[in-house]
Amino acid sequence: MTQGDLREVTVGDCSDLYYLDTGMYDTDEYGAVYVYDAARPAIVDTGIGTHHELILDALDELDIAREDVAVIAPTHVHLDHAGGAGFLADACPNAEVMVHEIGAPHLADPERLVKGTKAAVGDQWEFYVEPKPVPKDRIVELNGGDTINLGDHHLDVYHAPGHAPHQVVFHDRDDDSVFTADAAGIWVPSVEEIRETSPPSNFDLEQCLADLETVRDLDPEALLYPHFGPRKYEDSVVDEYAAVLREWVETVEAKYEKLGDPEAVEDYFAERAEMTDVWGERKASEEARLNTRGVVGYLDNRGE
Repeated sequence: MTQGDLREVTVGDCSDLYYLDTGMYDTDEYGAVYVYDAARPAIVDTGIGTHHELILDALDELDIAREDVAVIAPTHVHLDHAGGAGFLADACPNAEVMVHEIGAPHLADPERLVKGTKAAVGDQWEFYVEPKPVPKDRIVELNGGDTINLGDHHLDVYHAPGHAPHQVVFHDRDDDSVFTADAAGIWVPSVEEIRETSPPSNFDLEQCLADLETVRDLDPEALLYPHFGPRKYEDSVVDEYAAVLREWVETVEAKYEKLGDPEAVEDYFAERAEMTDVWGERKASEEARLNTRGVVGYLDNRGE
């Protein structure tokens, strides 16, 4: 897929569901947004906001009136998932913006979120746009155990705070599919690999592994990745990503012990990024740097 491509999700028993390649970071098959053409239409995740018009174009292609969109549901408030929420809320005036209660204040006032994102992504900020605040009266705060009612689809909410304290995964109990957020890693369909995602400042290995067990317990038919796209669920997916995470943390820890300097560790892994053939040299390098920084922060804070 390339930027602007819209496809129907045909994995498992998924129905009324489409996914869009937003062209995030000018990289194909990295950032997906999902659109439900349901009784109560919905958008799951919103991208970084830069190309939010593509999501509106997708609504038009599906003949979903913007006034009919009922729900905008970021899986968490990292800007690659929630950066477009304010723009979409403005364009879809009847939609409720549903997000975990910890993240809700950051959608209403994104100043701290922007500051933290700039510090985390560095030069990649050029791909972003300043997020538009979501009016407080449009935000619905979610907690684990809640359900988003789309009429013919019901998304059960599970708190999954290992990647970020405001992250949730959604289980569509009617289609038996799970919107993974970043709890199941990054799925790279072109090479059929799962890659780690461990950004600062809240990455927690033990909690990430617990979140994977939440996915295992749901035992869905399909996984719906924001990075990137749908895939059939198999129990081995959980085992594979758990192994990827453990090995990644152990590798960074060993290099950190040897070099002793966080910046030197970041440079080491950024210079040896493994996904250059898929994402391009710049994105692959920055992804490695970001993930390294998250692990170093976790290691530094582990004993506190």
